Parts: sequence; structure tokens; C-alpha cells
Amino acid sequence: MTPTRTFDLLTRLVTNLPDADLLVEKKAGRWQPISTSRVLELSNHVTLGLRALGLGHGDKIAIISHNRPEWVVADLGIAQLGAVSVPMYPTITVEDYRHIFQDAGVRAVLVEGAELLVRVQAAMEGLDPAPEHVFAFSEAPGARSFQELLDAGAAADPAPLAGLRAAVQPDDLFTLIYTSGTTGRPKGVMLSHRNIVFNCQNLAGHLPLPPGQRALSFLPLSHIFERVATHLYMQQGFSIWYAESVERIADNLREVRPQVFTTVPRLLEKIYDKIVATGEALTGAKRRLFFWALDLGLRYDTQQDHGLLYNAQLKLANRLVFSKWREALGGDIRYIICGGAALQPRLARVFWSAGVRVMEGYGMTETSPVIAACEPVPSGNLIGTVGPVLPGVEVKIAADGEILTRSPSVMQGYYNRPDLTAEAIDAEGWLHTGDIGEMVQGRFLKITDRKKEMFKNSNGKYVAPQPLESKLSESTLIEQVMVVGEGEKFTAALVVPAFGPLRAWAAAQNLPAQDLSDEALAAHPRVQALYETVLDQANPDFASWEQIKKVALVPAPWSVESGELTPTLKLKRKIIREHNQPRLEDLYRG
Repeated sequence: MTPTRTFDLLTRLVTNLPDADLLVEKKAGRWQPISTSRVLELSNHVTLGLRALGLGHGDKIAIISHNRPEWVVADLGIAQLGAVSVPMYPTITVEDYRHIFQDAGVRAVLVEGAELLVRVQAAMEGLDPAPEHVFAFSEAPGARSFQELLDAGAAADPAPLAGLRAAVQPDDLFTLIYTSGTTGRPKGVMLSHRNIVFNCQNLAGHLPLPPGQRALSFLPLSHIFERVATHLYMQQGFSIWYAESVERIADNLREVRPQVFTTVPRLLEKIYDKIVATGEALTGAKRRLFFWALDLGLRYDTQQDHGLLYNAQLKLANRLVFSKWREALGGDIRYIICGGAALQPRLARVFWSAGVRVMEGYGMTETSPVIAACEPVPSGNLIGTVGPVLPGVEVKIAADGEILTRSPSVMQGYYNRPDLTAEAIDAEGWLHTGDIGEMVQGRFLKITDRKKEMFKNSNGKYVAPQPLESKLSESTLIEQVMVVGEGEKFTAALVVPAFGPLRAWAAAQNLPAQDLSDEALAAHPRVQALYETVLDQANPDFASWEQIKKVALVPAPWSVESGELTPTLKLKRKIIREHNQPRLEDLYRG
């Protein structure tokens, strides 16, 4: 059977591997698996339980929860009914929940537990119509339990199930994903079963491993990246282990020993910085050995053979040093799928040299999501690019450098917004991504910036902030950075220091760091001079009008809660500028 609907991936998996572990969660200190057959049984109960409530084809059902097996079970059950799942981040505002409930016409909500239920109830207050049914995965007074929904489905007549599944067509709406956006209200991206299945089928070659592999899941299922990864793992017959929390990822890596996981570059940056900090603390021969190996890794290139001597040295470095890097990732790691932002080339080089194949990809919610991805072989991975375009996907570069794409994975449109759909998809079916890029060697796609984030300075020169930000982020002293300068005579940067490494530097310089708050430390003249040195080291890679002339240090990190980051941790540039207006005035007018 060739899958054409998302739930077909599970059905085929149950046929081939009925007793294999599929979803694994840690409860009461013990990892507890759910088999493929049991997941199908539970999802059938969800389908029938929802049907018993009077819900059916095309109805919108929200899922608001962190990652857990119930999330996937609910998603599969909703899909089999022909209903439409509307995933939402647990971190968005009550106002955004309210907007999505209203815009999508949500009829039922599946919420994680009591804490999120309070916010859901606040969003529902005064809505007409409001969602009719609310179920909670964990105990939550004021909501019916998810177990009650499962029990109702288990007690229902299973006879209609086959007909419900058969009625779902590949081009039916599968999910409505409201993109967080860096400006304005979230808008609903309409993705069909065909969109998702096409993307999974064309990614199969990127994970050439037999069934039974372990995948660790910690990126939010509310995001299309982890959502499609889940379907990809089902397609490949892998078991999915849910991390307990972001704070416990390092421990869970050691416990689960995954062969694969998806991540954003920031996590790899933190892992890299932590390992390098460990190397910095070594002394004598051990320290020299560590940095000898690191230097070898930083010179690694997937596209060239460095010769017998380098290869022999790298083999030794892998045995003596990089084996410990792999242990930090669990010990069995083979592949890391990375997306959501630009991956620093140095990270790709070092991890590949250490035997960990980091595959950077590129896409967007509107393309289900992957457009291009580096392949798990050196010939298919050109560092600094996002890899070859997927089979069946067309890409062309417009005259202004914008990336256009056309394929069966392109969305059906924006829900209730035909005007925005017409702006995004032209008459020939090309989706205008809003990203600037180029083809390298006629095969590899390279992203240079977001079209909407580029700005023009007062001299009429265009500046692309992302390459500058990526370069500055290589410094272990920088936690976050945003480049500014629209309409100004020079480029500058707002920088959130990495206060751990900064305080270590200050102590080595005999500065009284322990007596200073973050704000006072950031304002210290010697700290200001330090960050100007960091700029000086980064600037030579850029044209004169792009180079950053001044920096303002921001003592408090930008966060989702402060409204300065999207749920996918992208910068909300307008809000960050508004919050830092006095600093910008000092930079340009002081």
C-alpha cells in the first residue's frame, strides 16, 4: 500500500511492525513505550469518540500541549475522522488563542492540563461561537479528561471507522497551522494530506537506517518541522522518545541514546560552546590535544579529500577527542536534522568531522515544510548551503534574488485570506518565499537573507542582517544579536551578552564581576571595549557599508514571554527596536 493520507503511514507501519515501540514517554522515572498497534487502537478511539460528540469531516479541533504521546494519538484520530487539527503553541498569548479560535471556527480543544486550561478559558470568554468541547490530557478541573474521550470511543460501534477513513481524500485539509509571524496577527496555513505525505516520501533517502532506530523529540509538535519529522519517523519505522523538557535534553540524550533527532542551530551552538568551554578549562597536553582536534574539525570539508596525513590525523582525533563529543549526544547518534535558522558553517564542519552527519535543510510552513536539504553523504552536502532541492520540487531564483518554489507540497492557501494567498502564490503556481538565495554549482541552494529583513542605509546601500548576525553569533560571548541601521549612516548591533563566559572573562581580568549586576557589568567600559573587539574580528568578512561600527549591550535576553521572539525563536525586529529605542538613540544620536 502506498500511503496517500497521513494516517496511512501508521496503518502500513502496523502491518509491517505491529509490536514495535512507536511512542515512548518517561513516567514516574521510567521510560514507557506504546506499540504501533496500540497507537492505532488509541487513535481509532479518538476518531470514534469525536464522532460521538457530533464532530466530523472538516471540523476544526485545536491541540494545545507540549510534546507527549497523546498529542500524536489525537492528531491521528482527528485525521481519520476527516476533521482538521489546529495545533497551537503553549507559549502564545491569550489574544492569539482567541484570534485563532475565532478565525478557524474551532469546535473542540484538546489541552495539556490545568495551567494551559486557564488561558484557554480566558480566550474563550465571550466568544460566540466558542469551542463546544474541551478535553485535557492531564487532570484539569473545568475540563473533561482525554481518557473520557478515549473511553467513549472504545465503547462506540467500530463499524463506521472504515467508512470514515475511506472518505478522507489526499487533497482534503489535514491541518491548519497558524504561523507565528514576526509581525501582525497569525495567519492559518492550509496543508493537505497530500502536502505532508509528499514531503515525507521525498525525505526518506535522508535517513538511510533500518526500522527500530530511536529518535528523540523535543522541538514543539505545534511547528511543522517536528510534526513532519514525526510522520517521517513513522514512515521509517523509528520509535519516538519524548524529552522530558528542554532543560533535561542533555540527560535524555544519554538515557535514550538516539540515532537521530531534529533541532534548531541554537541548540548545536550551545552544545559546541559548552564542549569548547570544557576544552578551555583543560591544561597541558590535554588542552593542546583538544584544540589540535578542534582545528582539524574546523578545516573539514565534505567536498574535498584532504589527503592521507589529514585523514590519519582525523581518525586519531576521533578516537581520542571526538568520541567524547558523540558521547555527549548519547553515543549512538548518526544524523541530526537541522532547520529553522542558518547553521554556522563551523558547526557543520566540526560535527561532520566527528562522525555526526548534520543535515541542514530549508523550508517553511507553507511548503510542508522542506524545500531543500543536505544529504547524508558528503557529495550531497556543501557546507554553507541548505543542500539540493528535494525530488519533485521546483525552485527558481527571481530577478531580485527571491526564491520561488512550486511542488505538491505547497500549501492550499491562507485560511479565510484569499488576498494573502494571491500575494504569496502567483498565477503559475510559484510560491514566493520571501527569502533571498542563489544556486551554487547548479545544484545546492544557498540562503542569503530574508527579503523583508534587508534594509537600506542612508547612503542607499542594502544591508542583509542575517549573515552579519550569524557571524557574530560564532562568538561565545554573544547570546543574541540583532543588526540595525535602516535609514542610518552606518550599521550597528544590539547584543545580548552570554553572561556565563563574560563573567569568566571578567574574573580573569580581575574585574569585580561577582559584585556587579548583569546591567552594571554590561555597562562597564572594559566590557564595552571587549565587544568592540568582537566586532573588529567579524567585520573583515563584509563590505565596508555592511560592517558594524557600534554595539549596544542589552542586559536582559529577548524571549517569547517578553514578546521579542516568536514561538520558533525568531527575532521580532520591530518590537526589539521599540523596546530598545533609547539605546538606538544613543548609538546614532549620542
